[in-house]
Amino acid sequence: MNDLLLILPTAFGFFLFFLIGEPIFRFFLRLFGVYAIVKEGTAHVYTLFGNVVGVLEEPGLYFLWLKMGPSALLVNTLGKRHVLDMRLDQRYLRSLPVNSEEGAPMGIGVWYEMKISDPVAYLFKNSDPAGSLAANVSNATVRTLSNMPLDGMLETRHTMSRAVRAEVSPKSEEWGYRLGSVYIRKVHFRDRAMIQQIEEKVVNRLRQVTSAIRQDGTNRVSIITNSAERRAAIEFAKAQAMRPQIVGEALSEINSDPEVAQAMFEILETENMLKDGTRITLMPKGNDLMRQMMGAETALYDTDG
Repeated sequence: MNDLLLILPTAFGFFLFFLIGEPIFRFFLRLFGVYAIVKEGTAHVYTLFGNVVGVLEEPGLYFLWLKMGPSALLVNTLGKRHVLDMRLDQRYLRSLPVNSEEGAPMGIGVWYEMKISDPVAYLFKNSDPAGSLAANVSNATVRTLSNMPLDGMLETRHTMSRAVRAEVSPKSEEWGYRLGSVYIRKVHFRDRAMIQQIEEKVVNRLRQVTSAIRQDGTNRVSIITNSAERRAAIEFAKAQAMRPQIVGEALSEINSDPEVAQAMFEILETENMLKDGTRITLMPKGNDLMRQMMGAETALYDTDG
């Protein structure tokens, strides 16, 4: 029990040291320049009495005494540490005013990439490198793309992008900013009245094209219909002209056999009688009385009717 009571204060003391003392100890080590940690995508620039005493661009652990010598003791107290973001950045400039060769007021949207290439030049050669680069891109776009033919402005975006990049890159390098890709993303009309006029012309043209297509389709259908009707009339006329010949040949062939001709005519006569709705009464042979009675009944019926 006594041993446990001796161990507990020692363990508690170590716990407090690692909980509170260790961060404070590391703080003083960094304060006096013993070491520094550079994270991925960042750079450290150390200045002392207005002079740059150290630049750390690669990520990792650095011992400042080995990099800067005695200045490392004072750089974090009397000097200043600048932490810069070295990652690739992007920006989009909307509707930059440009006039075409025909005088049409156009708007151009420019998208570009940039990153810090020289940390010291970025900090001390320009107070606002990002704003200066945006202004430079805007001015280069207006200066380079003004008075271009309208059709070229609407179709050759890749050529325009390369022209703007070639104009901006040399100046941006002086400020420690490296210009990456430049791309003309949007070319549009800025005048609302002109846009409405173009829309009206496009709508009218579409209506004309639609009407022409519809009329052409109607004409084609009429031509096909008329051609079909004409061919049908010709074929019907041919058939009508050939009918007497065909019927005559058939009757001539039938009349060559008297029995067949007689049977055919009897059949035709019977069909005509059936079509007319005539009533036929069949009576047995040799029954004259019944025939007389039926005749008298028929005559009486016709008289009353």
